[in-house]
Amino acid sequence: MIRAVTLDLDDTLWAIAPAIVRAEQRMDDWLRRHFPAVATRWSIPRLRELRDRVAAEHPELAHDFSAQRRLSLRHAFGDSLGSDHHAIDDGVEAAFVEFQHGRHEIEPYPEVLDALARIAARVPLAALTNGNADLERLRMAQHFQFSLNAREFGRAKPDAAIFHAACERLGLAPSSVLHAGDDLDADVRGAHAAGLTSAWIDRHGKIEPPAEAHLHFGCLGALADWIEANTPEQTSSPADKARGRRDDADHLRHRQGVR
Repeated sequence: MIRAVTLDLDDTLWAIAPAIVRAEQRMDDWLRRHFPAVATRWSIPRLRELRDRVAAEHPELAHDFSAQRRLSLRHAFGDSLGSDHHAIDDGVEAAFVEFQHGRHEIEPYPEVLDALARIAARVPLAALTNGNADLERLRMAQHFQFSLNAREFGRAKPDAAIFHAACERLGLAPSSVLHAGDDLDADVRGAHAAGLTSAWIDRHGKIEPPAEAHLHFGCLGALADWIEANTPEQTSSPADKARGRRDDADHLRHRQGVR
């Protein structure tokens, strides 16, 4: 029996490409106001190419998209400002903050908010992502017991270790946890190899699901339908759920250290 669900975020709950485009444009507008020398030398397309190159040259950062982008910005600022280290440090961090503001301007797929509430009413729900979205900023955290991302953990999906870490925090064996996501390698094959039930959220329906996909849904609402049909209603009170989320938040702060 499925006793908990972990969910991917980007391209499972919302389309990430439009958010990244908005984030890049917001950062470019900010650079043109505050660091025109950087904006002139490093257009949006050039910064994209630079980030791809940084990712290729630093495989040790494959799990940390934030570090990749900061390193790209540091290169662009250094190339434009020379040895002004103070301006570079301040500029990189401020530009990254602008990017993150835009990155969180997402539009959930139409059925997502209702589906999240329905799933969370039946089983514990956790986010398991390679991205750097902050559910608190997106006002979705109330549906989730916790969010575990690759940057915090140090390894990215499809590595089995991050799936097992989520199961450990849920207090469940992998066989009792269902993971759903859009990416066939990171989510479907990764979850399958780690011993979880794998569910493919396939919004395009252009190819047959792979053998590793135990379940196949066209949207999150269909997953919520399946959960309601295959799991009993929860008996814990809203206060119990809220207490559990606070305990998980305390656990995460302890792991990260108080800053």
